[in-house]
This record gives sequence, C-alpha cells and structure tokens, in this order.
Amino acid sequence: MPETKTMSAPTKTMTTQQVADRLVELCRKGEYEKAQRELFADNAVSIEEMASPVFEKETKGLKAIIEKGHKFQEMVETIHGGSVSEPIVAGNSIAFKLSLDATMKGKGRSEMTEICVYKVKDGKIASELFVM
Repeated sequence: MPETKTMSAPTKTMTTQQVADRLVELCRKGEYEKAQRELFADNAVSIEEMASPVFEKETKGLKAIIEKGHKFQEMVETIHGGSVSEPIVAGNSIAFKLSLDATMKGKGRSEMTEICVYKVKDGKIASELFVM
C-alpha cells in the first residue's frame, strides 16, 4: 500500500507588530491569561523591576507566569478601571503604558502605572519587563 502524507496548513509566524496589536487588544479587555497562553513562548521570562515580598525579580516559564498572574488577581479586591496605550514597536521589541486603578486587599485603592516592555522571538513573546 502506498504511503500517504497528511497535509497540514502551514503555520504563519506572527510579526512583532501583529503580536503587539493582539497583545494590546487582549490587555484592553483584561484578558491577560488569554494573551499569555496565545502569545507567550513556553520558556518566556517575566521580569519585575525589583524583587518584592510578593514576587521574585524573575519568573521563568509560561506555567509560572500564568501562576504569577493568578497570584496578582488574588491580591485584587476590585478593579475600578485601567488603560493600555498604543504599542510602540522597534525591531523585535514592544512597549506600552499600562495603568490600573484598583483596590488591593488590605491596602486600599491606588493607581498603578508601569511601562511594559516585551521581546519577541520567532513570533512569540520571549520576555516581559515591568518598569514603574
């Protein structure tokens, strides 16, 4: 019997601009975990400006990054609003401003603003850095 080959649709690697546009779209909807699952590489790294009692400076791997997001959500009592700026793309880098107006459990209401910087490799986010 002759060997048959299964043809699969070619997968197209996203450009950095496409990743940026999709990331901003999902973040504006508050769908952070969906953005991570869809756009991040399995070996992505999340970097905080500095270590804190709650979060380490570096979190490695998609599973650990998703768990970090869950931990942050558990700290939030109420989200009152927020915004994501238009992305700036340069080469394989993406940056945007993220603002969040939230009441944190046991800490009261505050406005948090940070610059989020992402590096893209092979159409996936390889790293994220948060700077306040």
